Amino acid sequence: MTSAEIRQAFLSYFQEQGHEVVASSSLIPANDPTLMFTNAGMVQFKDVFLGTDKRNYNRATTSQRCVRAGGKHNDLENVGYTARHHTFFEMLGNFSFGDYFKPEAIRFAWTFLTEVLGLPKERLWVTVHHSDEEAERIWKEEIGVDPERFSKLDEDNFWSMGETGPCGPCTEIFFDHGADVWGGPPGSPEEDGDRYIEIWNVVFMQYNRDAEGNMTPLPKPSVDTGMGLERIAAVMQNVHSNYEIDLFQNLLKATAQAVGNDDTSNKSLRVIADHIRSCAFLIIDGVVPSNEGAGYVLRRIIRRAVRHGNKMGANGPFFHKLVKALADEMGAAYPELISQQARVENVLLKEEEQFAKTLDHGMRILQEAIDGLEGTVIPGETVFKLYDTYGFPADLTADVAREHELTLDMEGFEREMEAQRARARAAGKFSVDYNDAIQLDGETLFTGYEALHGDAAKVVALIKGGEEVGNLNAGDDGLVVLDNTPFYAESGGQVGDTGTLQNGSMSAQVTDCTKEGKNNLHHVHIESGSIAVGDSVAVQVDEARRHAIALNHSATHLLHEALRVVLGDHVQQKGSLNDDKRLRFDFSHFEAVTREQLAEVEQLVNDQIRQNSPVVTEVMGIDAAKEKGAQALFGEKYDDEVRVLTMGDGFSIELCGGTHAERTGDIGLLTIVSEGGIASGVRRVEAVTGAAALAHFAQVQAELEAKLNDQQAKGRQLEKEIEQLKGQLAAAKGADLLGQAVEVNGIKLLAAQLDGVEPKALRDTIDQLKNKLGSGVVVLATEAEGKISLAAGVTKDLTGRVKAGDIVRDLTGKIGGKGGGRPDFSQGGGTDSAALAGALESVKEIVANS
Repeated sequence: MTSAEIRQAFLSYFQEQGHEVVASSSLIPANDPTLMFTNAGMVQFKDVFLGTDKRNYNRATTSQRCVRAGGKHNDLENVGYTARHHTFFEMLGNFSFGDYFKPEAIRFAWTFLTEVLGLPKERLWVTVHHSDEEAERIWKEEIGVDPERFSKLDEDNFWSMGETGPCGPCTEIFFDHGADVWGGPPGSPEEDGDRYIEIWNVVFMQYNRDAEGNMTPLPKPSVDTGMGLERIAAVMQNVHSNYEIDLFQNLLKATAQAVGNDDTSNKSLRVIADHIRSCAFLIIDGVVPSNEGAGYVLRRIIRRAVRHGNKMGANGPFFHKLVKALADEMGAAYPELISQQARVENVLLKEEEQFAKTLDHGMRILQEAIDGLEGTVIPGETVFKLYDTYGFPADLTADVAREHELTLDMEGFEREMEAQRARARAAGKFSVDYNDAIQLDGETLFTGYEALHGDAAKVVALIKGGEEVGNLNAGDDGLVVLDNTPFYAESGGQVGDTGTLQNGSMSAQVTDCTKEGKNNLHHVHIESGSIAVGDSVAVQVDEARRHAIALNHSATHLLHEALRVVLGDHVQQKGSLNDDKRLRFDFSHFEAVTREQLAEVEQLVNDQIRQNSPVVTEVMGIDAAKEKGAQALFGEKYDDEVRVLTMGDGFSIELCGGTHAERTGDIGLLTIVSEGGIASGVRRVEAVTGAAALAHFAQVQAELEAKLNDQQAKGRQLEKEIEQLKGQLAAAKGADLLGQAVEVNGIKLLAAQLDGVEPKALRDTIDQLKNKLGSGVVVLATEAEGKISLAAGVTKDLTGRVKAGDIVRDLTGKIGGKGGGRPDFSQGGGTDSAALAGALESVKEIVANS
């Protein structure tokens, strides 16, 4: 059976058993901050099991899309190197919400496996929790499982939703691949082998566990079962690796073609083929590559795939090209793969291009570390630096290490990560990874409100590798501290500025600007020359980028107030990000924002933009600012003197130290591109402004036009096919009339009426009948909606005696119409249905007199 056939057989079987077939939920759990991704079929039913959600059904079945690539359930490092680990997989499941329990759940599982799929009973092995005597009795007495193929297990066969709440014992079914495969049955010392593979797990939720660990029976015990589609497909297709099943074969071929390497033994092909599935579905469900949360996990998976492709010799971006192959393979089951193919390709291509800029540099750093390594363990500090500075996820570094038969100092890496987290908690924001030991005195004077350049900024400190140094030379990366600067340091949700520092032959690119205490830290790469403490440098902020950031920052303030107007005063900012491409705004709200509400928010913001009112900034005491009605921003600390930003003639009044547009009209327009929940009671809106908004509209329009053109092309093709089918139908009906042909005056004659035939089909039908007669006259008529269409055909050898035009003119005159044509073919029409039969009969007289 193919994977698609197995999926359908499963859903159909449980539908026949009274289960509601429920569509797969999003890979991003709704309003569930405990999970980053949907990792099991029961996730979308968690509230049902807890009793806080009611459905109009009490038993369900699904084929749930799942991702395990982050948090507790993280299979990423194993993917490609084992036979059954995936970042993305489908979980087939059936669920009972207080309806049936152990007898039915066990019988359903056994019947489906042994009768529907036809698996031999002697190759199945069953386990139960050692305390579950009821399940043991059902298996042995009611199902008749061989006691020799039965195990009682301990904690591995007990499931709980969390430290407290619903929990209960499990029963599992394993498939025995045979004695020629190493491994022992569940519970044996050799159970980690590949001989016995778990294919079905049933969780019996029958207890509620309290904080003290006491378990009391639930009033309505429930059932949660799961069976991995890829695993059961491997069993049904008699292969030992999930990568050998039909779902992966075409993906592997497409991957080989995309990277230009058909070495099927290379595990990198499997890595890439697996990763395109999780990446595509995550993007479809609204995740985009980023540096945090689900977006960061997506970025890790993409970069791991790209790196494996490069290792196999891929020339340029390739990963996005696999979306089509995935859509071809799984689009029938998940049509969104087809409808969103272009968008997914675009997201992946951009991420590939971005990663390409840092991959070479990061790989050089890693290779240098490997070349100079003493021993077989890459230090945690190196792993962290690659992660934090060059965007290399630890699992990507682990892949490279594995190829060199090296390991990573993950404890050291985790120490570095924890140190970073501690700095983030202390500062209220993320800091760079190498400045925690640096104690800087003084204060950087920020001049960036008035100007974006300066000619005399003095270097007061230089930092490289976590230590203060006297100079930085060409090729160095480090931090520069100036006594004054127009570079805005990342804070308040506004990203740091970029630009240049110059002094004679010294040229440095400023790639970011952050803050430590009261000093602005310029992250630089020295392109040429050298810079020393005490030097005076010319500073230049990237004006176009700063301007775009300022527009997005100003739009965020308008968006905040618009959300308060539409949703209520409970809306409070919980975080934001304003860069040169987009804005992101997190806010407190208890439910999803409706499409109508988002449209109203957009309208309010754009009304303020069109008014083109001045953006006014005032510096005043904190008490005066509060009296003015200014709102403080989430997570920010304010001095006694604060900047108060007023927009839209008092529409928005907030405390803000960021940079902004001069007038609201400078923003151009704002459009919201996404809205969703990121934690319990916290929603996120993402939007674009100005040129980016226009580009977004253009992209949406292009996608719609492409879809429209595609539908129109399909429609035209269908019309052609319909016409062809109608012609074939008419020909078939005409062929049935051959037996009605008569001989008149030595001429074969067929005159008849065809029902349900398009008038356009008469000519082709007559031509076919003439060919079959060899020599003769054919007259056919059809009627639809009171209109008669008729045609006559005469073979070439008879046109000297009888002419098709004469026949049609005679007949149309009798049915109240007109017509004419060539001697060998003629057509016409009329409206007198009652006269049609007599007219056709009169053809005999015409032929007889010829």
